[in-house]
This record gives sequence, structure tokens and C-alpha cells, in this order.
Amino acid sequence: MKAIVYRSTGGPEVMELVERPIPEPGPGEVRVRVRMSGVNPTDWKARRGSRGHSDGVEQVPNQDGAGVVDAVGEDVDPAWTGRRVWIWEAAWQRADGTAQEYVVLPLRQAVPLPDDACFELGASLGIPALTAHRCLTVAEGGPDRLGPGALAGRTVLVAGGAGAVGNAAIQLARWAGATVITTVSSPEKAALARAAGAQHVVNYRDDDAAAAIRAVAPDGVDTVVEVAPAPNAELDVAVLAPNGTVALYANDGGNELALPVLPMMFGNLRWQAVMIYTVTAAAKNHAVAAVSAAVADGALRVGEQSGLPLHRFPVERVADAHAAVEQGAVGKVLIELP
Repeated sequence: MKAIVYRSTGGPEVMELVERPIPEPGPGEVRVRVRMSGVNPTDWKARRGSRGHSDGVEQVPNQDGAGVVDAVGEDVDPAWTGRRVWIWEAAWQRADGTAQEYVVLPLRQAVPLPDDACFELGASLGIPALTAHRCLTVAEGGPDRLGPGALAGRTVLVAGGAGAVGNAAIQLARWAGATVITTVSSPEKAALARAAGAQHVVNYRDDDAAAAIRAVAPDGVDTVVEVAPAPNAELDVAVLAPNGTVALYANDGGNELALPVLPMMFGNLRWQAVMIYTVTAAAKNHAVAAVSAAVADGALRVGEQSGLPLHRFPVERVADAHAAVEQGAVGKVLIELP
């Protein structure tokens, strides 16, 4: 089978296309014939050494993907064979990601994908949608699992609504009944955020963002899904409602966060960091279940008409796919397997 591997960390050029034997599933595992592999920022960061790597050890990149189960291991119901699935965290603490024709992984990491959901959608879930779910459920007194009406009466601000996590956060928050405001940096990104379902879009380069957000939410926003906590700290403090929460999942714009103590104290404000790989098993289970339900309801979509343009690359151009993500491609980068 065709597989992409790298043996040392570095730029996209360290990856190469090789032939490997088709793996066999063990107890509690399934083998998935991968059709689409999704590329996320954590994939290229891992390739560059963010989590360490032993030289000489072959690593197949990419956490997310979608395909069809074609073999099952012992203790797995044979009825799984032939099911369409989406995959999450294939390469987390494992040497086998989704950038290969077949991947073997524990059954719980292969989630049924409805027949009317495309493989492009399946490969776009994983890290972005699970992260978005966690960000929307970390607030004190909030729901553990999203569903229709779970965020009714709440206002959510999504920073960077044209990104993959931002897009998923907008769609999931709308599905759960929230009022959604998002910030963007250009008219083009504003159009994508509206396509995702944001009711209110603020261009922070052209507008007084705090005033524009407060005009929509005079009592403040309940939750901020934050991609750039350092540069947006002042704005977040200015627009949070009492007892509001900032769920930060990235460090775009800087790794040092300065916060004003007294406004935080008087507002009982909360900053909650989110790393989807290391959340509790219960939180992960809630996220997987909710994302699956949203897909079944047609609430999660991909494509430019849904605010998430798709960029497809054949497996032979995996280096170009990784480079596109590393250079900030707007939308979702996918690798097509033969």
C-alpha cells in the first residue's frame, strides 16, 4: 500500500511516499481503507518536532481522515466491515496516521459516517470539530454535551470565524441554539463566516470591535472561542458578560498572555485552555457523540458554500498539502488516497 512517512523532523520535504505491507487489525481494532486524510496545524507542527521524534523511526502523519472499514480484529463485531467512518487522533502517540491507504486503530477512533455525508466532511471533523465542541462546553454551568437547544439564550463570540475550528464552532453553536458573533480580518473571510451561519460578523481591522460586539450583545458574551488569546485579551475582557469564559485553543499572535486582574475579579471571568488530545475521556466521549449527532442532523457541512473551502491534493503531493496549511491556507486541506 502507499504511505507517506518521515524519519526525521523538518520541513515538508522530509516526507516521502513509500510502499508498506497492508497492516492487520488486532483485538479491539479495525482496519480502515482511507479515502481522505485531513491536514491540521498540529500535523505540520508535529512533523517539525513539537512533540519530539526519534530519528530513523517511520512516522505516518495526520490525525484525521475518513474511509471504509474493510477488516476487523478479534472482539469486534464483523458487522463493522463495510461501514463508512470518520477517524480522530490516528497519529496521537502512535506511528500510524491517516496519510496512507490503510490504517489500523482502536474501534472507538472510527466513528460511523452517514451515507449522505461525504468523505471530505468526515476528514474535516476530528481535531477541529472536537476542539470546537470542547471550547463551547467548558463554561461553568454550561452543558457537557451539545445538542439542539443546549446553548439557547447564550451568546458566543468566535474569534477567527473563517478558520477550521472557528467554522466548526459557528456551526455547532448555531445547532445548539446560541447567538453567534464572529470576528474576521477581511471581507472575504466575513463572507465565509456568514456562510457558516454566524448571525453577526465584525471586521476587527475596520471596526471598533468591542463597540460592534457590545452593540449586538449589550450584556456581554457568555463564551469566547479564542484562537489568538494574547492579542485579543483586551477585547475579550471588554466584551465578556459577568461569569463569562474564554476558551483558548491556540496561540496565534504570541505565547505570552497578559490579563488585567481587577476586571477579571469583578467580572468573575475565566480563561480556560483547551488541548483536545489531553482532555478527559468523558469530555472526549461527549464531543465525539455530539459531533456525530450534528453530522447526522446535517448541521456540520464543508465547502465554500458552508464557509470552509476545500483544497484537495493527491497523496503524491503531500508536501504541498502540508506547506499549504503551514502557510495559512483558508479552508480545509485534504489529501486524496487512491
